[in-house]
Amino acid sequence: MLLLYHCSNGKFLQVITGYLLAGSIIGPGGFNFVSEMVQVETVAQFGVIFLLFALGLEFSTTKLRVVRAVAVVGGLLEIVLFMFLCGITAMLCGGKSSEGVFVGAFLSMSSTAVVLKFLMEKNSINSLHGQVTIGTLILQDCAVGLLFALLPVLCGTSGVLQGLMSMTKVLVLLIAFLAVLSILSRTWVPWFLKLMMSLSSQTNELYQLATVAFCLLVAWSSDKLGLSLELGSFAAGVMISTTDLAQHTLEQIEPIRNFFAALFLASIGMLIHVHFLWSHVDILLASVILVIIIKTAIITTVVKGFGYNNKTALLVGMSLAQIGEFAFVLLSRASNLHLVEGKLYLLLLGTTALSLVTTTLLFKLIPAVMHLGVLLRWFPPDSAVEVGSKGDNFRSDSGKQRISVLVEEPHDS
Repeated sequence: MLLLYHCSNGKFLQVITGYLLAGSIIGPGGFNFVSEMVQVETVAQFGVIFLLFALGLEFSTTKLRVVRAVAVVGGLLEIVLFMFLCGITAMLCGGKSSEGVFVGAFLSMSSTAVVLKFLMEKNSINSLHGQVTIGTLILQDCAVGLLFALLPVLCGTSGVLQGLMSMTKVLVLLIAFLAVLSILSRTWVPWFLKLMMSLSSQTNELYQLATVAFCLLVAWSSDKLGLSLELGSFAAGVMISTTDLAQHTLEQIEPIRNFFAALFLASIGMLIHVHFLWSHVDILLASVILVIIIKTAIITTVVKGFGYNNKTALLVGMSLAQIGEFAFVLLSRASNLHLVEGKLYLLLLGTTALSLVTTTLLFKLIPAVMHLGVLLRWFPPDSAVEVGSKGDNFRSDSGKQRISVLVEEPHDS
């Protein structure tokens, strides 16, 4: 893994590819150097937790408020569209509509960890398309608890009324949880951080351990309430971002984040069974290409429908065109409930793994697609600048309110 890292010259996309390849080589599908996946997955979970914690530390509620409509309403609309289209397709093909609805929910998930790391590397966190992308990813993380509550209904182990009650309970818990965290972020958190800062005047170890413990505590609380660990870790970062010690905390947490993120990416690679991929490479490649095209088209259309211009909509669509790592958890839960079994399970598992591998290639193609869009006059000529180097400020004329807010908080373009 270290060799692959150094050979990549530190470039993010090559680093991701290196870790994924390293994981596939040493995992059960390769030379089987690592056969106990339970321990690896447990450690890798921390990678996602600390990545989202770091995102929360850099998070700007003011900027996200600008894109809240497309993030919340648009994000929910995307999930519903995927579930509806896949359910209808399954019925037309003679399959079970419940399986189709699950596949739609499964495909609607995008990779928070990979996309976030890409946006960070390209300094696009504060760009317009970056904020829309992040807002949509946050919505997906919030929707995970609702999707878990929906699975027993789809497999027939609980009735529709019981399922609706379960989803309502999750939604109430989510609102109450966020309300409590909001109160704590204004009262207890600043006092706690200042206390840890004063106690660690000689060394930063105590402050570093305190922030890590705080992150894990909030994530654990979120998980115990039936919400996701990812949501809790992100919320912990947002709570600290409202204080004066946000930047200092980010500097302290960054080495830990990078280490566990590497383990997370390698663990995804370990799920890749090279023999299975090779035996079904034609079907899997066709599935991945189809997923990328459909997800890009649907997400781009939804974002465009909220008044954003072609360039921003396409950037968001391409950024979210993979299947997320949390889909593995949904797939595992569905398999335990016997909702998805056999070849469909293996196909979804292989498509997800291959989708994450090809995400690096898709990100590399974004600048070329942007230039092609200029040539085809989809975008204005000034869109030919390198995408992602410092973010983009493009937005449609219909978004006057978004322009006025972003002018007050400018960023490099």
